[in-house]
Amino acid sequence: MDIGEFSATAGASLYWFRVSRNLEAFFRMKRNNFSVVNKIVQSSPAVKQPKLGFCSSLKQTQVSTVVLDWGSLPHHVVLRIFQYLPLIDRARASSVCRRWNEVFHIPDLWRKFEFELNQSATSYFRSTHPDLIQQIIKKHAVHLQYVSFKVDSSTESAEAACDILSQLVNCSIQTLGLISTAKPSFMNVSKAHFVSALTVVFVNSKSLSSIKIEDTPVDDPSLKILVANNSDTLRLLKMSSCPHVSSDGILCVADHCQGLKELALNYYILSDELLLALSSETHVNLEHLRIDVVSENPGQIEFHPIKKHSWDALIKHSPGVNVVMYFFLYEEEFEPFFKEETPVTHLYFGRSVSKATLGQIGLNCPRLIELVVCANGLQPLDNELICIAQHCKNLTALGLSECEVSCSAFVEFVRLCGRRLTQLSIMEEVLIPDDNYSLDDIHTEVSKYLGRVWFPDVMPIW
Repeated sequence: MDIGEFSATAGASLYWFRVSRNLEAFFRMKRNNFSVVNKIVQSSPAVKQPKLGFCSSLKQTQVSTVVLDWGSLPHHVVLRIFQYLPLIDRARASSVCRRWNEVFHIPDLWRKFEFELNQSATSYFRSTHPDLIQQIIKKHAVHLQYVSFKVDSSTESAEAACDILSQLVNCSIQTLGLISTAKPSFMNVSKAHFVSALTVVFVNSKSLSSIKIEDTPVDDPSLKILVANNSDTLRLLKMSSCPHVSSDGILCVADHCQGLKELALNYYILSDELLLALSSETHVNLEHLRIDVVSENPGQIEFHPIKKHSWDALIKHSPGVNVVMYFFLYEEEFEPFFKEETPVTHLYFGRSVSKATLGQIGLNCPRLIELVVCANGLQPLDNELICIAQHCKNLTALGLSECEVSCSAFVEFVRLCGRRLTQLSIMEEVLIPDDNYSLDDIHTEVSKYLGRVWFPDVMPIW
């Protein structure tokens, strides 16, 4: 978290702390019928006041009561306040008076909800109370539009999420997210149970626009049900690491959901046919395509190449699309990639990547905007970085860790890129001092070419 995010978070926390303290005071005042306020008014310092008749005094008391009585606030004002409160504070506030309880049940407050499900012995976050879950299903399911499920690593929590999904029969959900906070616990649920629960939402919602179901046992038949009921509204689909989905299943989605703008999937179901389907005249311009290239064991998966004309068709149809690729491969598995021009814009290497692959990226990835290399080994990447700076004219962000670059080559890289480098995150141990620059003075040269003060990142020692 950078300083700006920390400040914003700290400020928001302090703000809501004050709001909570003020609400507690308001609740006490409401319960005590403002007896404290009356005492304060009666015990004010002696100031000479004009004498008032009985009626005038009564009117003044009524005005004071109206001003201070939060229970008389209009519904839309209380509703706006409730929208900023966490659910637990909102529930407590609803017990203050009948009027606030009425606001608590207004449909607008139940359009967005996150179910948090965990086993208390193994999880760090608070679980949604079972009574509240049943209340939502019985009274507010019809109002739900933006729903997410956050589950811990236990199979029991994932099964509980499926049980809730299977009861949302009278809903019109627009966005659905299934989030595993640790290991993918939904993969431990029986496929039949999961697909059955998901199908209930796919069939009944009719207006799904955003679906995040990564690391789940969703399959091709359930995707066909999704398409049959939500083809006109679907705009975003994230389904990486779904082993039961084939290239035919995702192709069905691309063929029928002509409004799809964002798609996330694994490389093994990416195909030339899929790219051509996304490039058809009737399909809207794709805005974001994320591809996860993952291998658990070397040689386990044979990665197929994508033809250049398929990439060209996609870029011709959607010239502004961001093509994001996450690589978790071993060095020997990169052979099929980057041999021809590839329109990738964001590249992230989570494991070691060879010098040869980085050299090919410099020659065949002209649209590259961001490059992150988490590991490479002990071979300096001097020539590869300079090649990338010379050919990738759109590059604005670079991150390097657990690799080596000479200080002179790094300064030359920054000089070639210039001020277009808006993000430059380089671990200090990556930079190797040479005859021209030491670690103590390299920041001066880099700062000069960037037009701002820059220092390498340092791993904190706790």
